[in-house]
Amino acid sequence: MPITEVDKIWMDGELVDWKHAQVHVLSHALHYGSGVFEGIRAYETARGAAVWHLDEHLRRLFRSAKLYHMDIPYSHEALVEATRQVVRANELHACYIRPLAFRGYGEMGVNPLLAPVNVVVAVWPWGTYLGEDALEQGVRIKISSWRRNSQNALPAGAKATGQYINSVLAKVESLKAGYDEAIMLNEAGQITDGSGENVFIVRDRVLTTPPTQAGCLDGITRTTVMSLARDLGYVVREENLVRTDLYNADECFFTGTAAEITPIREVDDRTVGEGHRGPVTKELQSAFFSATKGDNPRYADWLTYVRD
Repeated sequence: MPITEVDKIWMDGELVDWKHAQVHVLSHALHYGSGVFEGIRAYETARGAAVWHLDEHLRRLFRSAKLYHMDIPYSHEALVEATRQVVRANELHACYIRPLAFRGYGEMGVNPLLAPVNVVVAVWPWGTYLGEDALEQGVRIKISSWRRNSQNALPAGAKATGQYINSVLAKVESLKAGYDEAIMLNEAGQITDGSGENVFIVRDRVLTTPPTQAGCLDGITRTTVMSLARDLGYVVREENLVRTDLYNADECFFTGTAAEITPIREVDDRTVGEGHRGPVTKELQSAFFSATKGDNPRYADWLTYVRD
């Protein structure tokens, strides 16, 4: 989806003009993918813009950085305030938020340890990742011929920039074949996730999602949906899945910050369930969006308000 420009980006402790938020072409991350990032959303509520699961996202950012021996030169609290500041500065009621820590200019070669670490927090308006209609009608997906990175090659526990070239291959393959998205398998043939989303199936009103050991990211929205589903009385399991589990499911859906909760209507040209959003997915969407808007006090601590 195209990026809509706003006024300011938070960059290394300062708000800078959007067009002046630049880095050197010899920055380490540009050549070696040595960066870690998060995707976060702020939603419009009755109290103004509120950032969804901000603390959890930033904690994962620091975990990702630790895996790559990257010392982020700002505290968790400083990045919380930076996020609130940049949303306020751009006067946004709802937006996508991209914190990024990356190795910058000054060193070249695969040894990254002496390269400086730069940090930015950018925000911009962004709609539903897989399309507004997809929230009800669902998306068509295919099993990718590209396999998910092995856990002992690139750790799925890190949300690192360079790792996503693996997802790019799967996403482009699916689009060129006429589908909306891809599902990736690990080398054992088990389902991991989409190119940028976690995946769930529903069968006999039981929800199942692959365990992180299969090679999927420990998604913030994945955890949120598991909590919501259990609070609604559903059984939720983390178990290995194979492609036929998707074909034979009553319902399937993606979860993710960008995708939110997006139903899957077709896998490899096989209709899933009734071929559109099912009742369990619909109920979870309703609970999810109620929580993001601040309408359910049970989940109030999942929101960080931009203004005091």
